[in-house]
Amino acid sequence: MNRTIIALIATALLTACSKEPTAMDLAFSDAQKVIQSIVLPDFCADTFLITSFGASPDADAMHNSDAINRAIDSCSVVGGGNVIVPEGIWPTGPIVLKSNVNFVVSEGATLQFSTVHEHYMPAVLTRWEGIDCYNTRPLIYAYDAINVAITGKGIIDGGGNEETWWYMKGRAENGWREGLVSQKEARARLFAADVAQDDVSERRMNVEDGLRPQLINIFKCENVLIEGVTLRNSPFWVIHPLMVNNLTVRGVNIESHGPNSDGCDPESCSNVLIEDCFFDTGDDCIAIKSGRNYDGRRHNKPSENIIVRNCRMKNGHGGVVLGSEISGGFRNLWVENCQMDSPELERVIRIKTSDCRGGVIENVFVRNIEVGQCQEAVLKINLQYEPNERCNRSFPPVVRNINLENVTSRKSQYGVYIVGLQGTENVDGVTLNDCRFDNVADGNSISDAINVRFNDLYINGNDVSDF
Repeated sequence: MNRTIIALIATALLTACSKEPTAMDLAFSDAQKVIQSIVLPDFCADTFLITSFGASPDADAMHNSDAINRAIDSCSVVGGGNVIVPEGIWPTGPIVLKSNVNFVVSEGATLQFSTVHEHYMPAVLTRWEGIDCYNTRPLIYAYDAINVAITGKGIIDGGGNEETWWYMKGRAENGWREGLVSQKEARARLFAADVAQDDVSERRMNVEDGLRPQLINIFKCENVLIEGVTLRNSPFWVIHPLMVNNLTVRGVNIESHGPNSDGCDPESCSNVLIEDCFFDTGDDCIAIKSGRNYDGRRHNKPSENIIVRNCRMKNGHGGVVLGSEISGGFRNLWVENCQMDSPELERVIRIKTSDCRGGVIENVFVRNIEVGQCQEAVLKINLQYEPNERCNRSFPPVVRNINLENVTSRKSQYGVYIVGLQGTENVDGVTLNDCRFDNVADGNSISDAINVRFNDLYINGNDVSDF
């Protein structure tokens, strides 16, 4: 190699090394700091086989539920360890996780949850669509615990379908018919209790109310890991971490096509990493929340510092979503290196709220996303979501500092679709850099937003950058 070529290579290397980091690079360096700060749970090596506590594949669901919960209690009481579900199909009822317990669903094991609704009573404290209440027990529940995990290569099946849970949505397409329980009346009653600011102790629901339980609800816990498992057929939201600090969801496969089958909904959570997961859902794949209306503002606990990376999204209302129960606000989301593709995927990045729900939503950074196709928009911001909702007064939301870079899409109706509040500037600061959206039917649609900037944005091959 001659000296001229060597000199050119050396110059190129020096130039690359001395390149100033971009604003997006700096933003993702902050994400790395959050990742490094997230505390994973740590467990003793002791193991507790559920069969040692009486569980059997041939037993009924509630017998196994009692045995599994005894194994968890025994493990936690002695300082923790690993509760093992071995290979086989295990009927069960509700499971309650405790501190310092790693609940291991082994490869070849299936936890098959009962669909007898009465098995999930008495009610426990939770949130349902962002409203605090006592409701039907989540299938797997933890409250006020430290160092909790659900791991393994097995399957957790919630048993949801049109005959068991999903009909409670109250729609014929989900199996509802005259004479069956519908959630509509109880849902309206619960939301009215929030408007009236009724004490939470008075908001007690039961199975006849039809407010379906979450598959996994981890509430007021710290240092939580969910890794490796496959989650199927949830009655309602699949993973619902609520007021959790230090959460890692890694290598999880979520397959649930029921109504409201959101994949993972961190609500009022801090320091969250979701990585290497697959989502195929009947609602949003990932939906970040912070409470609805009065309850969200009363707790005033935003979700913050959430990283989503190396995930794959198939069906869903949105790939990564903020809202709609976002009254406590949100700050600091980083999304990178994800693939999304399905004719049943409606949006890629979505922000949804209203002047009932309010919330300040800020600091969203998205880069290196490959989209095959989505139905509606690559980026949708909607500040008029469910505009007919009842509330005592207006709480105009604010959305600011939203950034996308190197996002490509091969088919959608819109590229960027923004619906702000009429006559306001409450959407302030949306920037797209180096993005390419092809086969876009209707271009971009933007209303009531300011400081929307496009740099090297190509729609159907045409540069629509600001000049």
